[in-house]
Amino acid sequence: MTVLKTRLFQPPTFLFFLCFFAASSGTAFAADSKAVAGATLFRDKGCAYCHGANAQGTQKGPSLAAVRKNMKPAQISAQIENGGQKMPSFSDSLSHDEVAQLVAFLRAKHRPAPAPVAEPAKTPASVSNPGQ
Repeated sequence: MTVLKTRLFQPPTFLFFLCFFAASSGTAFAADSKAVAGATLFRDKGCAYCHGANAQGTQKGPSLAAVRKNMKPAQISAQIENGGQKMPSFSDSLSHDEVAQLVAFLRAKHRPAPAPVAEPAKTPASVSNPGQ
């Protein structure tokens, strides 16, 4: 009687898939964290003033809802840094990392909500002692 041994995964194949999924999930997490940081910048740097809180557009600025389909990342970066038409340049007030975070936010398929606004630290009220 002959017994056949079968393996579902051979060690090299299994390691390959394990490394592949670990690397791809790390990349997705990095992109997600950039998009969340970009959402916070969008709110804090005043982008929402012209483009609306959800980038839906206002009378001051156009909707950015379809920007991920209509513009490449380099085009979005150039628009933010150089401005154009009615949009001012933000190259003096944003770093290259911040621009990349805004691009990640604008290009996200499902745009994340910005991080909550930090509460200011409460300081105890000063106590005055008129008797001294």
